[in-house]
Amino acid sequence: MSESMWGGKELDLGAYLARIGLEGAVGPDLATLRAVHRGHVAAFPFENLEILLGRPVRLEIKALQDKMVAQARGGYCYEQNLLLAAVLERIGFSFTGLGARIRMGGDKLRPVTHMALKVTADGGEWLCDVGFGGEGLLEPLAFHDSAPVRQGDWTFGTGPRADGTRVLRSLHPDGWFDLYAIGPEERFPVDYAVMNHYISTHPHSPFVSRVVVQQTAAESRWNLVGSVFSTARADGSQEQREIAAEELVELLAREFRIELGEADSERLLGAYSSGT
Repeated sequence: MSESMWGGKELDLGAYLARIGLEGAVGPDLATLRAVHRGHVAAFPFENLEILLGRPVRLEIKALQDKMVAQARGGYCYEQNLLLAAVLERIGFSFTGLGARIRMGGDKLRPVTHMALKVTADGGEWLCDVGFGGEGLLEPLAFHDSAPVRQGDWTFGTGPRADGTRVLRSLHPDGWFDLYAIGPEERFPVDYAVMNHYISTHPHSPFVSRVVVQQTAAESRWNLVGSVFSTARADGSQEQREIAAEELVELLAREFRIELGEADSERLLGAYSSGT
């Protein structure tokens, strides 16, 4: 792996660490990996607003840094995990890119459209994924250990499958819930560029026709999907309500810390009101 494959040389590491609230020295160790992962999840909401604003989702590190660090926005899986990859490369971690098929409790065969990372730290391999959204990990998860792990109020586990994939699961009140199946093949930035094009443009993509904004914390998850805003907890309880167009911009700022300029607010409201 070349030093510049993931854009680490172009990254302003200090600005990123300030954005996630991490102070002090960092190094390629598990303590740093955990701190970066948790800080990233807390700082950056999952969001697909660029698509609804009619702009391409750009994955170059400068574009990611301008949007997510300087403008205090979020992003979806490729944006989130490619920014993390640049950070890990800059700090000196060894890691590989992964591709996964979304399952979300079902067994329908879906294309490989999700990105995650397998990171080496303190002699072990760790699944890192800051870009899954509502049901995502708070911290790295031991890649080959199938024992359940509690992160805040949420419980996760992984398990091997006969086809060579490994499934990430979340514990729901009624049992284990498959989130996605990770393939064994190593993935690279060029692979995510192709996936990104499909996810951001194809009419069957879940992200091209509705707002999706999500944030996960230790006790709660906040989700705005289409016009429905919900707050969910690990015991299965949740509240939800419809969000009228005139509430949207204020809700994004209040609940997800996403503040849009006047032009973007008007453009987003137009897409939100039309349902496109």
